[in-house]
Amino acid sequence: MWRFPVPAEEASVPLTRHAVRDRLLAQGMAGVRYQELVDDVLLIVSELVGNAVTHAAKLSPEVTTELVVRRGWVRVSVEDGDPYRPKALESDTGRTGGRGLLLVKSVTLQAGGVCDVERTGEGGKVIWASLPVPPEADD
Repeated sequence: MWRFPVPAEEASVPLTRHAVRDRLLAQGMAGVRYQELVDDVLLIVSELVGNAVTHAAKLSPEVTTELVVRRGWVRVSVEDGDPYRPKALESDTGRTGGRGLLLVKSVTLQAGGVCDVERTGEGGKVIWASLPVPPEADD
């Protein structure tokens, strides 16, 4: 398990994304086999950290990303101290934002994974997504 706390500010979004990418590569997830998984995880991280920075910064000066790589699964979670549990908004062509969680859920489901929002013991929330690691190709 790897944890990466950052200040709840806009500059933390690319910082976290790059740190997660580096960690995935250090875990051996380089190459074509893992490219879609890595791209999906990075998109999820960008959306979740961006949402936390945008919506939770007043109540949560810090946002923590956690990455767990286990046999067959990668789980990424973003925790903040705001108790509000966001809901995935449906597509609305009249809005320019507010669909980040819907995107996270879509990407996760298309990859065969699961995601959820849970309360933390400290009164905040953690949003997580678990994605399957692609199996090795049969030669």
